Amino acid sequence: MLPDGPEEPNYRNALAIALALAPEADDGSEREGEVEVESREGVVPRALHGQRLDKALVTLAPEFSRSHLQHLLEAGHARVDGLVERTASRRVRAGQRLVVELVPTDESRAFRPEPMVLARVFEDEHLLVIDKPAGLVVHPAPGHWSGTLLNGLLAHHAAAATLPRAGIVHRLDKDTSGLMLVGKSLPAVTALVRDIGARDVHRQYLGIASGRLAAQRFDVTEPIGRDPRNRLRMAVVHSGKPARTDFESIASAGRMHALRCTLHTGRTHQIRVHLQSIGLPLVADALYGGKPALGMERQALHATSLRLEHPITRVPLVFECAPPADFAAAWREVLG
Repeated sequence: MLPDGPEEPNYRNALAIALALAPEADDGSEREGEVEVESREGVVPRALHGQRLDKALVTLAPEFSRSHLQHLLEAGHARVDGLVERTASRRVRAGQRLVVELVPTDESRAFRPEPMVLARVFEDEHLLVIDKPAGLVVHPAPGHWSGTLLNGLLAHHAAAATLPRAGIVHRLDKDTSGLMLVGKSLPAVTALVRDIGARDVHRQYLGIASGRLAAQRFDVTEPIGRDPRNRLRMAVVHSGKPARTDFESIASAGRMHALRCTLHTGRTHQIRVHLQSIGLPLVADALYGGKPALGMERQALHATSLRLEHPITRVPLVFECAPPADFAAAWREVLG
């Protein structure tokens, strides 16, 4: 990415000449914690005189976005004539010496092994089934660039580094507990993705919802897409993707209902959205209107059962997983 302006084509060449004529910089092997940080240094050429500092830094490090370089500026990783400069709009002058420490982006540092305990329900050379605890984020994302299941998988087996998303073929929300499938080889990942897409992987959940229940058995078949009023949420929208969830009431205590939920599709937040759309939000699901109750402080949802064929041997497999203590206590309270 080059700065705007009529002289753009000459910027990088001009700075390259200035770098060649400048005294030799250090070897760039500084450390910030355990992260190796490279430094880039150069003298501002005439072609850049009067330009913004952040635009000048782009020519020092064209492989980084201007936005990331602005973040480095704000964090104090840039110097002008030896003095830390944090103002991206500062105008530079010909002859000034610029130094920027190229601290890697959080995202680029996210895909690294981090040993963690994985509650393994089943494992062979192709397939891993885990019992994911509530609170564990599955995949790195803004705000969660480390400590995710993906980081744990990269530490668990070497082949994970060669697989898309380290073998993760479907996700559970951070605060949903229970069974997850992970492929450990490329043929297994390919087969699992195909089977999930063909709806040959059968998933059941336990959920505790609050509200008025109209029937013991019911299904919701409303399409799901991004909520146009809140981009952090999903919603029932006519332009969304087809979605179907079957529900069965196991027991009720007043307005609290213990439900068995069967997915026929796998849309983001599907069970949570479908229940909210009919006035039965999950207990403690703050994003979709559920209030804390029965001792639950996170959404009352647990992936309890998986039924599929092994992705390689095609042997039928069934896995069951008991809910964790917080959910189990709430469930017993509803059952009486």
